[in-house]
Amino acid sequence: MEQTRGAGQDGGWFPYWTRRFVVFAVLWWVLAEGRFDAWWLGLVGVALATWGSMRLLPAGRHGVSLAPTLRFLAFFVWNSLRGGVQVAAMALRPRPDLAPALIEIDLSHLPPGTARVLMLNTLGLMPGTLGVRLEESRLRLHVLDARLPVVAEARELEAHIARLFGGRP
Repeated sequence: MEQTRGAGQDGGWFPYWTRRFVVFAVLWWVLAEGRFDAWWLGLVGVALATWGSMRLLPAGRHGVSLAPTLRFLAFFVWNSLRGGVQVAAMALRPRPDLAPALIEIDLSHLPPGTARVLMLNTLGLMPGTLGVRLEESRLRLHVLDARLPVVAEARELEAHIARLFGGRP
């Protein structure tokens, strides 16, 4: 029986774990503000982060393409800015006219696990929404104003996440 291997597991010059190590090292460098005096601690942290990521998300189980990732990031940044302005405008009104509510969204179009958790966490980072509970394929959200098109925006986000994980929206 032939065994499939993930990208970089074939012993190439830049194996998969090395890519992760480099990403975590760059992240550490950014967090340390480019200082090199704490690299002894940084190397331990980077090694542990690499080991943990390989245990939690082994090579070959996923594949994220550049184009859907860039579209997702652009969507997220734009909607975060737009939503931030919207929430600030609501907060600065002399008499805030809000209609808070709990709404439920069906996430059965997303694969279980990472994609649904990303949906929950991304909605929590977008102004005016907060994920309250994720049970199987049902996501409960708290929204500041139920009159806004929150469900339509969540569906658009769901489509971006589905493409990010190689599915169809």
